[in-house]
Amino acid sequence: MASKQGSSQNAPLNPVTTKYDFFGPPGAFLISATVPPIIYALYFGCSEASGGCPPPMALNALKDRVLSALQDPSWWKSLWDTEATLMYLGFYAFCVLAWAILPGDWVDGTPLRTGGTIKYKINAFSTYLLTMGLVTGLIYRDGPQAFTFIYEKWVGFVTAAVVMSIFQANLCYLASFRRGAILALGGNSGNIIYDWYIGRELNPGIGSFDLKSFNEIRPGLILWALLDVSMLCEQAVRRGGFANVTDSMWVVFTFHMWYIADGLYNEPGILTMMDITTDGFGFMLSVGDLAWVPYTYSLQARYLAFNHLELGLYGTAGVVAVKALGYYIFHEANSEKNNFRNGSNPKNLKTMDTKRGTKLLISGWWGLCQHPNYLGDLLMALSWSLATGFDTPITYFYPAYFTVLLIHRQTRDDEACEAKYGDDWKRYKKLVPYKIFPYIY
Repeated sequence: MASKQGSSQNAPLNPVTTKYDFFGPPGAFLISATVPPIIYALYFGCSEASGGCPPPMALNALKDRVLSALQDPSWWKSLWDTEATLMYLGFYAFCVLAWAILPGDWVDGTPLRTGGTIKYKINAFSTYLLTMGLVTGLIYRDGPQAFTFIYEKWVGFVTAAVVMSIFQANLCYLASFRRGAILALGGNSGNIIYDWYIGRELNPGIGSFDLKSFNEIRPGLILWALLDVSMLCEQAVRRGGFANVTDSMWVVFTFHMWYIADGLYNEPGILTMMDITTDGFGFMLSVGDLAWVPYTYSLQARYLAFNHLELGLYGTAGVVAVKALGYYIFHEANSEKNNFRNGSNPKNLKTMDTKRGTKLLISGWWGLCQHPNYLGDLLMALSWSLATGFDTPITYFYPAYFTVLLIHRQTRDDEACEAKYGDDWKRYKKLVPYKIFPYIY
């Protein structure tokens, strides 16, 4: 439960935002207007319904097809599926109910500007286990054909998630004007479009239920797992059973499930992330958590549901090697960082003193580049796409997007550290000049 004091009219508590991110209101509007269409475009540009990945037609013909669809009222109506919407709402309600009922530790978040803290209930992993147990039981009883409905109703589920994200962004924006709300330092500019997008209130919720932390991993990651299960079942039905599922599908499915389970198991780790400690909850996070993550991150599995690629022994080994290398770098870099933050330095890594009285790592993985954990993360992302082969660039959307995202995150971190450390940060960058890719960037 949060300890929230003060008033939104108290300038020291909720100062006016004077610095924009994402190029200000124009950027916020552009991102808000393009993110949902991109999610739809990834489906219509890579699906059986459209004829391929991408559809086999000339650019002019494709342009005419898109324009014709956009001018056809029946096409817009086809984006809505009442049954899929009810299923999605039922799934979201199930996640909320599981949060409330399943046992879990209550963990303090970082201190708020009021001096209080918010307590977060940690039971995302048990929610995931319950969900997967129920789904596994259904498939065991009725066969893989019992869980192909998500593949069949994909567009309807996308629309349901997008509508939910818009609804939550609107609701949280309006609720942020109530007396006593603690606003995000970056979301109180007074510009409606920007504040709605970036998130005006820091921690919207009801009682002990914090909406932002709940949405951060639960609905999106668990839905992503269900999407992958549905894609696996779709291929199994077409190929006559799970025993005949391709090696590429098993590789992608395993990689994705590993990532999802790891994220949910390590739920307490999100409490120190910028999304939770600093950013408000607006459309940026709502559409990202509820729609972008599950429907774009599962692209490789959806592609393999209708493109049955066999990697072979050497192909599988190569993809697994890239994944293993990325995981090793990611794990070792984070291990060095966590040990250092906890006052331990088992590898005797070199450090640099700062005027603040703190130290910065300048050796080990953190001596190769400023964000070696990002490098490991990108290699793991690349392995997901490598498992789909090289017949289409569309399945490589995720690592391309993820690279842009991490570079943007790195620039935000660089600005924050320069403000925090001053000249010491400039000296640090001379000692560790590469940001993510050693000897490249």
